[in-house]
Amino acid sequence: MRRAVLALVLLLPGCGSLTRLSEIGRPPAMTPSSDPTADPGYRPISLPMPRPQAAPVEENSLWRTGSRAFFKDQRAAAVGDIVTILVNITDAADLKNQSNEGRTGQESLGLPNLLGFEATLPKMLAKALNAKELISANSAGNATGTGAIKRNETVTLRLAGVITQALPNGNLAVAARQEVRVNSELRELQVSGVLRPQDIGSDNTVRHDRLAEARIAYGGRGQISDMQRPRYGQQLLDVLLPF
Repeated sequence: MRRAVLALVLLLPGCGSLTRLSEIGRPPAMTPSSDPTADPGYRPISLPMPRPQAAPVEENSLWRTGSRAFFKDQRAAAVGDIVTILVNITDAADLKNQSNEGRTGQESLGLPNLLGFEATLPKMLAKALNAKELISANSAGNATGTGAIKRNETVTLRLAGVITQALPNGNLAVAARQEVRVNSELRELQVSGVLRPQDIGSDNTVRHDRLAEARIAYGGRGQISDMQRPRYGQQLLDVLLPF
C-alpha cells in the first residue's frame, strides 16, 4: 500500500495536480482577497528618482504646493487608494520572411614540380599517383527558409486596483487583481505598473497605456483550460525530443 501511494506521489508533477484532484466534483476555489504586497511574488518597484527638493512654504496662503484644487481631490493619490484601470489592447501583426541561399566551391592542389622528385613520387608511393593532382575537393550547399506570422489579439478589461507604493518623485505603483468564476471555469486578471497622478482622469480611471513597466496577465483554470492544455508528459517530450 505504501509503495502504491509513493508511486502515485512521484507521478504527480507538483502541487498543481494535487490542487486539481482536490477540485474534482466542484468548481475551482477562488483566491481569498488579500493585501497585494503580502504576495510571495511581490517586489517593490525601484526606479531612478530625481533629487528631493524641499517644498517652499508660502505664508498666509491657502494654496498647498502640489494641489490641483482648493477642495479635496477624489482621485487616488495615496497608498491604499483605489483606481480603476482600463485595458484596451488591439494588437495585429502580419510578418513574412523568405530566404534562399546557395554556394558552390571547388579546390584542387598539385605538385607538378618538386625539386625533380615529381617523377619518383609515383614509384615510391603508388603507381596511380599523379603529382599534378594530389588533392581535389569540391562542395555545394543550398538553404531555403520560409516563415510567416499572423496574429490578432484583442483584450478589453476594466478592473479596480490598489495603490501599493508612493515613489519619491510622486509617481504611484498600482496592482490590480480580479477573479471571475463562471460554472467550472475561473478567469484570473492581473495588472500592475507605475502611473503619474496627473494621468488619472476625473472619474478616477487610468488607461493601460499610461502605465510604465506594465504587466498585464489574463488567464484562468478549470475544465476548459485543462482540455486546452497539453499533458505534462507531452510538454516534457516537446522540450527534450530533438526531432
